Parts: sequence; structure tokens; C-alpha cells
Amino acid sequence: MTISFNNVFYEIAVILAIATAVGTLALWLRQPLIMAFIAVGILVGPAGLDLVHSSEQVELFAELGVALLLFVVGLRLDPQEISAVGSVAIIAGLAQILLTGCLGGLIAIALGLTTVAAFYVAIALTFSSTIIVVKLLSDKREIDALHGRIALGILIVQDLVVVLVAIALTAFNGNSQPADFGRATLMVLAKGSVLLAAAATIARYCLPNLLHALARSTELLLIFAISWAIAFATVADVLGLSKEMGAFIAGVTIASTHYRAILSARLVSLRDFLLLFFFINLGVNLDISHFGSQFVPALIFSLFVLMGKPLMVTILVGMMGYRKYTSALTSFSLGQISEFSFILATLGVSLGQISEEIVGLIALVGLITMGLSTYAIIYSHNLYEWLSPWLSWYDLIIPHPKKRLGDLTEAQIDRVDVILFGLGRYGGSTIRYLHQYGFSVLGVDFDPELVKFWRREGMLAFYGDAEDPEFIASLPLSHAKWVVSTLPGERIGLTLLQALKHRHFQGRIALTSHSHREMEILKGAGADLVLLPFRDAAKEAADSIAQFAIRSRSQFTIHN
Repeated sequence: MTISFNNVFYEIAVILAIATAVGTLALWLRQPLIMAFIAVGILVGPAGLDLVHSSEQVELFAELGVALLLFVVGLRLDPQEISAVGSVAIIAGLAQILLTGCLGGLIAIALGLTTVAAFYVAIALTFSSTIIVVKLLSDKREIDALHGRIALGILIVQDLVVVLVAIALTAFNGNSQPADFGRATLMVLAKGSVLLAAAATIARYCLPNLLHALARSTELLLIFAISWAIAFATVADVLGLSKEMGAFIAGVTIASTHYRAILSARLVSLRDFLLLFFFINLGVNLDISHFGSQFVPALIFSLFVLMGKPLMVTILVGMMGYRKYTSALTSFSLGQISEFSFILATLGVSLGQISEEIVGLIALVGLITMGLSTYAIIYSHNLYEWLSPWLSWYDLIIPHPKKRLGDLTEAQIDRVDVILFGLGRYGGSTIRYLHQYGFSVLGVDFDPELVKFWRREGMLAFYGDAEDPEFIASLPLSHAKWVVSTLPGERIGLTLLQALKHRHFQGRIALTSHSHREMEILKGAGADLVLLPFRDAAKEAADSIAQFAIRSRSQFTIHN
């Protein structure tokens, strides 16, 4: 069935109407919108109504949406936060690619694929979808959480490897020599270094003054931000890097300025609208004609991606010093193949190295893994709670930090007045004020870098998380007068309350919330005190202003 329009505007209007209807049905059925929009792409594509004839326009909107998505992610990540997870991202990312590629290749050969076809399938299985992971973690407001930052770092490493793999496939085609690949790789690294250096220079010496001048008009500031993202994406593409990487770097250059918050908030709606076209375009380009013959191999590869790859990531991240909670949540995000997998498969067909059937196999694996991993990311915390009893092997094979709670002396334990979870900005400020009042604090965080920082400051700091009942049991609860959590969220607060009640903690409990609804829930569950950082900070600011105003008025009256 083919429906044709003589006007691009009419075509886009019908596609948007269908997307709205299918999206509404998905919400009613409590299904992820991402899968609904991919289904819309299949419905309006050649396999369905065949509505999309202006594919160039749809693809353009899709590329703009991806660029803005990565730009907004870059806006939200300060360069210091990125560097904090750099080592784990590089080591775990590269090791995961190597392990997944080798095991995936062996499975492909065992299923009867040729060596070249097995190589392409193995490569396709190694990469995860930057677009889906970033979109879902952003929606959950976990992109700047520790597991979100690690996942993003691994995805960036994967994107770099994708570029090198594409160069290798092209370089080794025909009569090309290995030296061609070496030269091409060095050129990519050189160009990437130049782009990063230029971005760092501009961010330090030019952007602050330029943004300050443009900020007189919010509309102009927004237009500049979009132009900035597209410009960097274009430059990166011209240099042989990915557009996504360029847009991400553009966002990072603005992340350290005062305008990151307003730009991020204003770009979200535009980003989501344009990303709709990415998922529709993905569905349109899926060739479903080979799905039937490739279903069984696709199912086997999908199980490997959905279960084997997260298991590898869990172990690799754990070996870098992170506990099973962080490792598991990071791994749940990476249980799918990437949109770049389709690109590499298409490249293989154009080079005459694989057939359309292999592309169909990779596409079917992508559809299955993207769909199921969407649920894994959305319900990651519930999935962790369900799998936690089966993760007991983790603590046996993964080395823990050298300094343990058991290393505390009796004198140190006796001095613990407060056990505080969360050593970030809010938690760190709370610790300093508690010290001023003479309290001895034992700090806990699941970010090893923060733990190392506070240990250098001379504080008792340990690696752990508030949602690990076994770790809670190892704390000196019988000596502490308070347990304080500066980690916001109803789920974390209720989990900690339940664990402390189970351990018969006799002291008082203070939790943190960002909303009055959560505050009432936490108080009803037994919290002695619920902290509202934004409200408390606003009240303190208002009190300071009022006191200053009173003093100024008194001085003015005396002077007269």
C-alpha cells in the first residue's frame, strides 16, 4: 500500500499525527515512547503505508535531533566530572569491546556464518546506542549520577572506536595496505586533538564574554547555542569524526559557564521533537524482509547482548573499584546494540563484503535489544532489587577497596556521632558545618574519587551505598547518634529507612527530598527529619537579606 503526497509539509503533518496517536496508545499501555516511535517508522516506511518519500528531510531532522541531544548532555556535564570517570570509561570500555567482539565472533562462527560475516556481526554487537541510553537516562534525571556518567564515558569510547573501525574497513578494502589504516588512525587522533584544543581555548578565552554579551536577549542566546552545537558537529564531521562527538564537545565548552542551566532547560522540548524523527527514521530504514529467516540467530545474539554484555560490564566496572550497585546500574544501560551497528553493516554491503541477509540479522538484533533494554533502563532500580540475591558472587570475585570499615579502631568507632551518606556538594557542605558544631562524622559515598578526596581531608570516609543492606549492617550503628542521607529521592530514603529499622538503629534519621510530596512520604515512613535543600537554601538566603536590610535601615535611621 502506497500513499503519496505532493507536498513535504503534508507528509510531515501526517507522520506527526500518526506518531501522536501511536504515542498516546503507548502511554495508555505504559510502554516506552521510543519503541512506539520506531514502530511508527516501520508503519510509515516501505514495509507499511510507505508514506515517507521525503527521506532526506526526515533524515535531516533526525541528525539535528541527535546533535542537540548530545549538546544538552554536554551542557549538563562539567569537564571535572567527566575526568573523574575517565579511567574506568577507557579501561572498561575498551575491554568490553574486545571481550564482546571475540565472544560474539565465536558465536557467529558456531552458527555457521562466514569469517567476514561473523566479523561484522561481532563488531555490531560490541557497541551500545548512545541515543537511547542518553535519552532515557536524561528522562530519569540520572545522566549526571555516577552510573550515568560511567555509562556515558563508555559510550564516548565506543563512538571513538566506531570511527576507527569504519576507517579500517575502508582502508583494508581492495588493495589497501595496513599502512593506510595506520596513517588514517593517526590523522583521526591528530584531528581530534586539534578539535579538543580549539574547544578548550575558545571555552576559556572567548565564550564567557561572548555569552555575557548575547545574554541580553534570551532568544539570541538560544539561537547561538543551537548554532554552536551544529557548527561543532559540522567541523567534527569534516574532520572525519562523528557529528555526535562534535555536538557533545560543544556542550561541554558551555558547561562551565553560568548559562548552562537556562540553555539546557530551553532546549529540551526542541530536542525531544527532533529526536522523534530519529526514531522514525530508524524504523523507516529497517529492512524486515529477512527477519523471518534470521529470527533464531537473532534471538541467540540478542540474548548474548541483553545478558552477556551487561555481565561483562558489571565485572569490568567492579574491577575498577566500584560496588555492585553502581556496576549493575551501569551495565543495565548498555544491553543493546547501536545505531552505528546499522551504519557499519550498510558500509559492509557497499564494500561488497557482506550480504543483505546479514544486515537484516543485525537489524533484527537491534530491534529486539533496543526494545527490551529500554525496559531495563527505565526499571533499572527494580531490576537491581530483583537480581540482587543472585549477585552474591560479586563480592567474592571483585576486589574491594583496601581500607575497610573493619579497619576502624575502637577509639574511632566511639567518636562517630553522625554517619552521613553522600559526599557531594550538599553533603560536603553539611559535613563542614557539622564539624564546626563539634560532631565527628563518618562519610559514605559510592564515588571512589569523592571518598579519596575526603580521606585526604582527614575524614573517616568509606566506599559504599545507601541501598546495599549488607553494607549498612557493617556500619557502627550502635555508636552513631544520627544517620543522615543527603541523597535525594523517595526510593533511596525508604530503602535506607527499612535497612536501619531491620538493624534496630536507635538513633535519629535525617533524609533529603526535593519535593514536599516526598517529604510527607518519608516522614510518614519514620524519618525524624527531612531536609529540603532548595527550600532551606532559599530560607537562609531570605533570612540573610532580611537581616542585612534591617541593619541597613537601622544605620540609615541613626545617621539621620
